Amino acid sequence: GERVMEELRRMDEVAYVRFASVYRSFQDVNAFREEIERLEKKLAPKR
Repeated sequence: GERVMEELRRMDEVAYVRFASVYRSFQDVNAFREEIERLEKKLAPKR
């Protein structure tokens, strides 16, 4: 599951979040929000 998520994160952000929501059993919209925030931090350009 974690390997799949790593590949999806690189290829397709929406697919990544959708997969993560099932793999990690998101229970509410806050879980989606938190995962998207983590994704944004990882994708943010480093200064």
